[in-house]
Amino acid sequence: MALQLKVPNMACSACSGTITKAIKAIDPNATVQADPKTKIVLVDTQESEIAIKEVITSAGYSPA
Repeated sequence: MALQLKVPNMACSACSGTITKAIKAIDPNATVQADPKTKIVLVDTQESEIAIKEVITSAGYSPA
């Protein structure tokens, strides 16, 4: 499933790395592209959108 999430408080490449690591912790095969400039996270995953949003939130970010 391909997801496009807006994460307004993602500010830098370290933030995108943290989000990527968090998503890969629950789905090691996920493809993640996090762009701090556009605040967009693109995720191709087998996990549900709810699970991905929850893991981003637990990493300290707020997906819109």
